[in-house]
Amino acid sequence: MAKFGEGDARWIVQERADGANVHNWHWAERDCLDWSRALLSKLLAGLPVLSGEGGLTLRTTTLDKLDGEAYVNIRKGKVIPGYELSLTLAWEADATTESGLVKVTGTAEVPYLADENADEDPELRITVRGDDGPLARRAKDAFIAHGKPLVIAKIRDYVAAMANGGPAKDEIDSKKISTKAAPAAVAPAPSVKVTAAPVQAPAAKEKKANGKDKEGFKTIEMTEKFNCRSKDIYEILMDDNRWKGFTQSNARISKDVGGQFSLFDGSITGVNEELQEGKLIVQKWRFGSWADGVHSTEHNLIVLQCRSGWCLMSLSQE
Repeated sequence: MAKFGEGDARWIVQERADGANVHNWHWAERDCLDWSRALLSKLLAGLPVLSGEGGLTLRTTTLDKLDGEAYVNIRKGKVIPGYELSLTLAWEADATTESGLVKVTGTAEVPYLADENADEDPELRITVRGDDGPLARRAKDAFIAHGKPLVIAKIRDYVAAMANGGPAKDEIDSKKISTKAAPAAVAPAPSVKVTAAPVQAPAAKEKKANGKDKEGFKTIEMTEKFNCRSKDIYEILMDDNRWKGFTQSNARISKDVGGQFSLFDGSITGVNEELQEGKLIVQKWRFGSWADGVHSTEHNLIVLQCRSGWCLMSLSQE
C-alpha cells in the first residue's frame, strides 16, 4: 500500500478549484427544518374539515409549533432523508345554538414524526381548549372522524417530499435535465499509428465471398485498446497460471501450435492453430455442451501502438 501522498496521481481525488460538488458525488447535507416548517404550514394550516354539516363548521387554523430536526443527505445522487419532528396544529369549530354562535378551539398534536417510521401513519392526539362541554366533545369527535384523515394525508405528502430530496429536489432535477440535454463531450481518442494491417479471418473472407454466413453461425469482430505492451497481452492469454488467478478456476494452456488448452474447469477446450509471439493467436475451441463437431475459431491480432503506449487487439471469431 502506498504511503499517504505518494499514490499514483491518477487515483487521487483532487479538490475542484471552484468547490463544486459535481452531480452530488460527494456527501452533502442540507438542513430542512425551516423548509419543513414552511411546507407543513402550507399543507396543514387553513384546511376545511366541515362546512356546516350538522350545524358545525370545522377547520384547522395555524401550525403553532414545530420542533426537532430535519435534513437531507445526498451521496452520488442518492437521497437519504432524516427527520425527527413533533408538531402542534390549531383548529377551531363554530356552531349555532339557541344562545347564538359558539366557538370551540383545540389542537391536533403529532408527538413523533420520524424517517424511521416513514411507512407508518403517526400518532395524532386531539384535544379541546377550555370548557369540555357537549359542544366541545361534539367538535372533538368530528375532528377525529373527519379532520384526522385529512391531516394524516397531508403529512404523507410531506414524507414523500422529503424522500424526493426536500429543498434539494429542484437542484437534483435540474442536474438530471442538464445532463440529458447537454451530455458531456467525449474526449477524442489519442492519435495512434497502426504498424500492421488488420488480419481478416478466413471465416470473414468466406463470408464476403459467399455473401452470407453459414446457416446458424455468426462472425463476430471487435477491437479493444489496452494501455500495455503487446507481449503482455499475449503472455496473459497464453499463461494458465494467470487464467487460474483471474477466473478462480482450473486452466491448462499449451504454448505450442497444435497444443491443446482447457479453461474454466474444462468447460471450454480447444487447440492452438497459429501462434506468433506478441502478435497473433488463432485458436479453435468449443463448449462441452455444444454438439459434437461444432467449434468456434478465434483470431486475436495484437498490434502495438508505439508512440502512445496503447496496445490494440482485434478479435475475429466464427
